[in-house]
This record gives sequence, C-alpha cells and structure tokens, in this order.
Amino acid sequence: MGVHGEEQQGDPSNGDFRSEQTPVDPAEMEQNKGSGAAHDPDSSRPVEDGKKTAKSECNVAPEESTVHLIDTVCTPPGSPCRDARSPGAGVDFVPPDGGFGWIVVFAATWCNGSIFGIQNSFGILNMMLMEEHADPNDQRSQFKVAWVGALAMGMIFLCSPVVTTVAFIGLLGTSFATSLPLRYFTYGILFGCGSSFAFQPSLVILGHYFRRRLGLANGVVTAGASLFSMGLPVLLQKVAKPLGLCRTFQILSIFMLVQALLALTFRPLLPASRGSRALAQVRRYFNLRVFHIVTYRVWAFGVATAVLGYFVPYMHLMSFVKEQFKETDKEWVLLACIGASSGVGRLAFGKIGDLVPGLQKIYMQATSFMVLGLMCILIPQCWVFEGLVAVCVLLGLCDGCFLTLMAPVAFQLVGPMRASQAIGYLLGLMAIPMTAGPPLAGLLHDHFGDFTLAFSLSGVPPIVGGVVLFLVPLIHRRLQAGQQGASPEDPGPADHMLSQEPKSSSNGGLLPGYTDVETHI
Repeated sequence: MGVHGEEQQGDPSNGDFRSEQTPVDPAEMEQNKGSGAAHDPDSSRPVEDGKKTAKSECNVAPEESTVHLIDTVCTPPGSPCRDARSPGAGVDFVPPDGGFGWIVVFAATWCNGSIFGIQNSFGILNMMLMEEHADPNDQRSQFKVAWVGALAMGMIFLCSPVVTTVAFIGLLGTSFATSLPLRYFTYGILFGCGSSFAFQPSLVILGHYFRRRLGLANGVVTAGASLFSMGLPVLLQKVAKPLGLCRTFQILSIFMLVQALLALTFRPLLPASRGSRALAQVRRYFNLRVFHIVTYRVWAFGVATAVLGYFVPYMHLMSFVKEQFKETDKEWVLLACIGASSGVGRLAFGKIGDLVPGLQKIYMQATSFMVLGLMCILIPQCWVFEGLVAVCVLLGLCDGCFLTLMAPVAFQLVGPMRASQAIGYLLGLMAIPMTAGPPLAGLLHDHFGDFTLAFSLSGVPPIVGGVVLFLVPLIHRRLQAGQQGASPEDPGPADHMLSQEPKSSSNGGLLPGYTDVETHI
C-alpha cells in the first residue's frame, strides 16, 4: 500500500498480503495522538537517518476512503508488549508453507479420508442394513433405513470440534447394536457428531500452515476422502461384508481411533490475543458478524440449497443398481469410480483454484453444482451399466471441485481470521438439507416403487444452488460500483475481492479478508 492509498493487487492464497510501514515525524505523531485526528498521507515526509528507528515505525491501515488510521503506540514490531496489546497480532503472521505443515496435511488427509470414505461407501452398508432390518410388511423400509446414514452426514456438518473419540465410540457401539433405533443413535448421532468434531478443524488448520500453497494443500487433504472412497468399497465388499455387520463396524472403528491420535498434530500457529477476557471469548465463538457480509449470506444460502440432493446418489445408488441391473455384482465399482474421479478433481481443481483470482473461484463451484444436479437427473436414464459408470465419473469430478473450493472461498469472503466461524456456520446450514435429502428420496421410492422420481428431483436443488452462487460475484461488483460512485476519488478497482491490502478493524488492528463495501467499522 503506497502512502497515497494506491492498492497493490495480491491474492492471500499467493502470499501477497503486504503492509509497508511509513516513517512518520515523532512531533507530528504526537500532535495526531493528542488531537485524535486521522493522519493525512500526503503530509508525511522522510525523516533523518537517525530517526529511522523501530520506535518510530507505525502501522498504517487502509480504510474505505483515503483517510488512514495510525496505530499511535510506537513500539518495535517484534516487541512482546506490542504482540500482547494488539488484537490483530496474527495479521502479520506468515505461514511456513511447508515443513511440519505437511505432517498436518497427512493428518488432515486421514481425517477427511476416514470420515467421508466411510460415508461415501454407505451405499454398501445401506444394503447390508436393508437385509438385516427388512420387513416384508413394512412399505417404508427404505425411508427408515436411510435415516441411519443421513443422520450421520447431517451431524458431520452440524456440530463443531470437541473430540474425535466420540466417532470411535459410535462405530464400536454400532457393532453391538441390534435394533434400528439404537443404530440411529450409535451411528447416526455418535459417529456423525464425532466426525464433525474433527472435520472442521482439518479444513481450518491448513490456513495456519499454508498461504501460497493453500489450494494445493486443501486439494491433497480432501483427496484423502477419494482414496478411501476407492479402497473402502473393495474392503467392505470383499472382506468385511462376509464377516457381517458387527465385525464390519468394528473394523471401521479402527480408522477413527487412528484419526483421534493424528488429530494431536493440529496445533494452531496464529497467535491469540493475551488480554482477552471470558466474555470476549464467548463473543468470539458466538460472533455472527460474518452474516453482515452480503456475499457470504448469498453463498451460504446457495450451498445449503444445493446439498439437499448432494448425498442422495451416495446413499441409494447401490440399491438402484440392484433393482435396475439385477444380474450384476459389480455395483461397488461405481463407488470406486466416484472416489477415483473425485480425487483427481480435488487435486486438479485445488491447483487451478490457486491460479484463479478472488471470487472467480465461485464460478467453478457453481458450475460443479449444476453439472452434479444434471448427473443426478441422468442416473435413472442409464439403461446400460457403462453409461452409469460415465455418470459416476462426472459426479466424482463435481464432488471434488465443490469440496476443495469450500475452504478457499470462505477465506476469500471473510478473511482468514474468521474463516473458522464462516465454515462452521456454513456446515451448520448444510446439515438440515443434507440430512433430509436421502430419507425423502427413500420415501419417494417406497411410494412409487422405483428411484426414477427420487433421482430426478434430487438433481433440482444443486442446479438451483449453482444459479444462486453465480450471483455472488455479480452482487459484489454492484456493491463495489456503488461504493466507487459515492467515493469517486477512491482509486481501487471495482471487480476485486480480497486481492487488496487487509482492511482495518475498528480497534486499529489489521483485519484481512474484507472488501471495501462490506467492512463494518
């Protein structure tokens, strides 16, 4: 940022967050401190060499206009006192972009892989549950059994971090459960909640260790789910299924036990404020200010709408294949295809996301939702198994694109300091529609006798959600244009999001991640 407020474009994912410190005359600084007036950058002048010391360095934070705020307490940048008093101390932190971060990536990869590998393979578990709990006199068996996996997926996106051990207890307890309501609790609630406790931190922790390679690291982590989604169907079909449900759930619980141990590597690096009180901590965890950002609200609504039909293919695809292609015994190949293509998509779109500036990433996410919805509609139209394989490959690519870009888009919309809250609120909003989708599809199957209408309707919400996501960059440009109309002297361009210097918060600390229009001072 130049002294006249001219913005240097930079993407936080590329590590271009820079803040130059402008020397200020101590006498002039004392005058500003006493009067409380904002500093005019045009009045700043070079000081003699003897005065260019750390004690005269002051952080200049860009505001929405050309008026700049100055942190008038002049202490050296590395001073412990400065770190202790500054709530925005974490802003100057530079992630290592490697080193121990790759161990964290491995731990997060196992976390995502074990959670979503099991959930994405639930189609096989669903068939095993149907065989065990089938009742010829019950016309709503698909609806009832679908709640086991749907509750687990909903809980994954609803809860927030506590302990992963709960997921281990849930899976182990499911192996001893014999009734369907008890499995609602052990698998649907305990396993789902325990998985949620680990899933959100595995996304947020990457922002502490990576910035320039954040998209690549996030792609590697989410690709873990694809690797597990490729291997677990084979494990369940060839090894665990002959052992029965009890032994199957006991084997799966081992994955959660390993995950609980690996989660110990999730050590946050961003420094926390040392002067915060208990009330400040409560406000931090229940802060709703991310919803003040218009583009975040629209994005969250679009994603929550789209996921209503997201989990339906994973839940009912195996049952559909069994009804449509009675002679085949290779239905597990479809889940492996989804897992393989999803892994390719996560790695590819993660790398591409690093090259796409600002909110342009949302166009990729919106397109993936619309194509995913179209593929759901095409599933019942596939009369040959090979056609279904092609559809599943495209489903996996769309799945990989959506999940990989979720965290980077959240960082773009609200900044790294509030990305955890933004992702947490988004996952909570996703929980209800994601939980309701598979049981509703099962209810339609029980009523009409096949999955044609169920899959056709499941493709509508992703298409609608994709259309909503296309509006986010348009809304941002409109807000930026309105801001520039009100402040014609502001030199900043109108079509950037988070590709500029960090904005200032009301307490004077730098707060990255806000646009000119949506920064609430």
